[in-house]
Amino acid sequence: MSEENKKAYSADSIQALEGMEHVRMRPSMYIGDVGNRGLHHLVYEVVDNSIDEAMAGYCDRIDVAINEDGSITTQDNGRGIPVDIHKKEGVSALEVVMTKIGAGGKFDKDSYKVSGGLHGVGVSCVNALSNHLRAEVHRQGKVWEQEYERGKPLYPVRSIGETDKTGTIVTFMPDDSIFKDSTRYSYDTLAGRLRELAFLNKGIKISLTDKREVDKEGNFIREEFFSEEGLKEFIRFLDGNREPLITDVVSMEGEKNDIPVEVAMIYNNSYNENLHSYVNNINTHEGGTHLSGFRRGLTTTLKKYADASGMLDKLKFEISGDDFREGLTAIVSVKVAEPQFEGQTKTKLGNREVTAAVSQAVSEMLENYLEENPNDAKTIVQKVILAAQARHAAKKAREMVQRKTVMSGGGLPGKLSDCSEQDPEQCEVFLVEGDSAGGTAKQGRDRKFQAILPLRGKILNVEKAMQHKVFENEEIRNIYTALGVTIGTEEDSKALNLSKLRYHKIVIMCDADVDGSHIATLILTFFFRYMKELIEAGHIYIATPPLYLIKKGSKKRYAWSEKERDEIAAEYAGGITVQRYKGLGEMNAEQLWDTTMNPEFRTLRQVTIDNGSEADRIFSMLMGDEVPPRREFIEKNAVYANIDA
Repeated sequence: MSEENKKAYSADSIQALEGMEHVRMRPSMYIGDVGNRGLHHLVYEVVDNSIDEAMAGYCDRIDVAINEDGSITTQDNGRGIPVDIHKKEGVSALEVVMTKIGAGGKFDKDSYKVSGGLHGVGVSCVNALSNHLRAEVHRQGKVWEQEYERGKPLYPVRSIGETDKTGTIVTFMPDDSIFKDSTRYSYDTLAGRLRELAFLNKGIKISLTDKREVDKEGNFIREEFFSEEGLKEFIRFLDGNREPLITDVVSMEGEKNDIPVEVAMIYNNSYNENLHSYVNNINTHEGGTHLSGFRRGLTTTLKKYADASGMLDKLKFEISGDDFREGLTAIVSVKVAEPQFEGQTKTKLGNREVTAAVSQAVSEMLENYLEENPNDAKTIVQKVILAAQARHAAKKAREMVQRKTVMSGGGLPGKLSDCSEQDPEQCEVFLVEGDSAGGTAKQGRDRKFQAILPLRGKILNVEKAMQHKVFENEEIRNIYTALGVTIGTEEDSKALNLSKLRYHKIVIMCDADVDGSHIATLILTFFFRYMKELIEAGHIYIATPPLYLIKKGSKKRYAWSEKERDEIAAEYAGGITVQRYKGLGEMNAEQLWDTTMNPEFRTLRQVTIDNGSEADRIFSMLMGDEVPPRREFIEKNAVYANIDA
């Protein structure tokens, strides 16, 4: 392809694939849901267009702002969306892009070689789900604009001035009739994704500004994300709270079989495996062929080196793939022209040709590293041997758990008060802090569909425990047994089989105090490290017991925050008594049912993983060995800390 054709990005490059009539009627089909995740996905769709421009080599700056009224503005310095007349549609290409679902230059291989937005639905979907959207294009020396309401143009594309710049500015306000729960954007959620994009696309400056609040100096809250080293810096950021075992991050960047591959990895002193994979900037949290290629290349190369070193000679059992990945943090990023996605949430890469490309790249990278760094190589092999010995011990402990599960004929834990309903979809289990609160919950529950499992004290911190210690822990064994799940496959010793899951709602219910928050975080850490599939399938929830009971005569109201308490007190206008609940045990069975367990009135917070790499970093910070970053996080978030992953 000639250089002239590469740069000929015009109206003819835009292809409209289908109409967008159903977007407003069935938004969840296009953006996943109309809750918090779908709301933030709108921003990612617009930013994806700018990232595609950057990947094509035409953009190096992207600015995102949350405006005072809650709307979003994104701006880039790319070529600008074409504005000339589209031959087939008879209107400006800008209008086609903004009003036809699936329309865009990314479907024209002459315009974009690879695209993150291919996995998405395009800016037209954002337009359809917004009360108002304004697009401003700087192109061909002029400034062009068009505005829309709920996806419909208010006027034809028009020129409103001259410019010597290029780029696209999009401002949109999400439609509150679609996003009924909330249209309020989370700064931290957006910052997490934009930081991730900066690491995945080195050399691009991405900023986020929050115009809804100012700092002590009176300036808007603002961050700029930029990475010179890409994935190497990403690894250092993720592993900042862990102690490294080797001197530096091992990394490579290159092209194998016409597939750009970038890999970075490091070993640390933890017992967890933290692998993060991306395809065209999309987080493929279900893995796929690129992750299989990484694992194959890692295992083959390290085993070959370990065998040759003679360090495995005294080991009495075989090394497995798991052993090579204990204490490993790695990121695999590939760019694929036509990605094929599979899996429950379409985030699993299916392209077979990618396996060999990544495996070859990882093998070459590791061979060179091990040869040039013999001390680090020895440290890695020693870590692998310790992991193998621990796995051997964990296998026995895991088999003990399996023998005790109800489906293995063992029987349920003695402390579990089960429900009578047999359909898992109708059943829920409460993991309750302490025997006392567990007793109250047993009295207050609906025995038909609600089960209670009291947990004694604080469960094991799995972030700092070897795998066999986890499976030997009585409280954790009780959780496995009560849930009825089975553990372990040849490929992954911690993999879960959810086919025998006995409850589709698993509710963590702890006191609304510091100790209760710590226990909830310990339980969440266990689920994140050992039962992540339950979180991804939407089975994990956190109960929200009230903090206060406000009484005035025969009237009584509950409050879940100090603000709510004060509002109720003001409404009652004197003569009140306020009871502060320090723990679940201070409520009687009826109060616990009314406020926390009754499906008609309770509030359950579903635990989701919006950003896997960020969740990994926060769990390692909160539950790991390093104290300073934990203290800093708590000081910053103490007032509004939310334990959800």
